[in-house]
Amino acid sequence: MNKVIDLRSDTVTRPTPQMRKVMADAEVGDDVYGEDPSVNRLEALAAEMLGKEAAIFVPTGTQSNLLALLCHCERGDEYIVGQQGHTYKYEGGGAAVLGSIQPQPLDYEADGTLDLARVEAAIKPNDPHFACTRLLCLENTQGGKVLPLEYLKQARAFCDRTGLALHLDGARLFNAAVALDVAVSDIGGQFDTVSVCLSKGLGAPVGSVLCGPRELIDKARRWRKVLGGGMRQAGVLAAAGIYALQNHVARLKEDHDKARRLAEGLMEVPQLNVVGNCARTNMVFVEVDPDRSAQLKVYLGERDMLVGDAATMRLVTHLDIDPADIERFVGQVNEFFERAA
Repeated sequence: MNKVIDLRSDTVTRPTPQMRKVMADAEVGDDVYGEDPSVNRLEALAAEMLGKEAAIFVPTGTQSNLLALLCHCERGDEYIVGQQGHTYKYEGGGAAVLGSIQPQPLDYEADGTLDLARVEAAIKPNDPHFACTRLLCLENTQGGKVLPLEYLKQARAFCDRTGLALHLDGARLFNAAVALDVAVSDIGGQFDTVSVCLSKGLGAPVGSVLCGPRELIDKARRWRKVLGGGMRQAGVLAAAGIYALQNHVARLKEDHDKARRLAEGLMEVPQLNVVGNCARTNMVFVEVDPDRSAQLKVYLGERDMLVGDAATMRLVTHLDIDPADIERFVGQVNEFFERAA
């Protein structure tokens, strides 16, 4: 039986044998009481790496981002976010549903940034007719694109001038840091709060951390309980997160290299268009004729290769994909179009 090559997302990674061992050996306690030593170590490690005072471990990135929004904003407040931003488009409208927080989405620029002049124009006047604009939310990486460090410094200065708080959905923040070859704190230090996902490229099975000022994280801890995110002997999961942060950061470059090779291989297929003629960190976006995309997905699925639904396919490399998988995948895509000719 062939190995399954799953390029749908880097969320599909499975714990490595070494990670499973540290999970099995983890010290545990009741985290709601603050007594789980592994959770406490993970939170301290994440805060230190991000250059923040404190951190809180939560089950999901969606909850981590929601906690940040609930802590920065009150009912009737507003946050500014990208039109394709995860906190706006892909998290069930949680800020509006659970926090009565109004999103103000803006279109991203081609490089994944939000034009700060347009952000400033979107800030509401101090007038009872309008929601109070409290927060700017950025995303890094955005569709695999790394936000330039100089832009992040400009965003920090902009928020200091306008009085907005600044939150980063840093689900793939470590991919960005590796791509820029900077310490992750160089990026995280520009933000008031940062959400980091442990279960994407870092390869942990579950969990995210929200990092920020201690007072805000204390507030987030209460909101976590309200949202049902308080966990008990969570050290089994936290141990995986610790292992990921200590062992799986530098290897993200391998995923970027594999994505580059994937992009190069698919660029040789004349029936495809690799968007931008390049990989974006660990992602490759490929435009396929709409009449062929569904057929291609079925064809690949019959050969134990999984891709998402869309005329523009997002292909994501991760620790469970090796160079031989890339060659096999490109070969099968070539074969599909040769058969269809």
